Amino acid sequence: MYGFQKREKTMRELIKIFKALSDENRIRILKMLEIKPLCVCEITNILNLVTSTVSKHLSILRDTDLIIDVKDGRWVNYSLNDESQKKYAKELQPLIANWLSHNKKIISDANKVNSVDRNKICST
Repeated sequence: MYGFQKREKTMRELIKIFKALSDENRIRILKMLEIKPLCVCEITNILNLVTSTVSKHLSILRDTDLIIDVKDGRWVNYSLNDESQKKYAKELQPLIANWLSHNKKIISDANKVNSVDRNKICST
């Protein structure tokens, strides 16, 4: 790839990741996934959003390589992508982990993550 094209691709990747991080719900999802992997219905329950909205947020985060999804039986678990090969995702993960630890919504979400039970809230 020519130098100019590589710089343009890098710029597009950086813009994409910052756009992904510009939404409160996506930040909240990332902070929840720092605690443990979650399925869509758990995230939907915690954020009190409709499933299609949560799925769209997850898709955007997955496209930036910040999260991954892994099928586990009937569940699809979303987790942070600790092995991202994308430069910006890899560099931003530890920074995001240090952000917002005293934010009331993040603390509330963390309490909910620790008590959410997919077997009670997810329909089969």
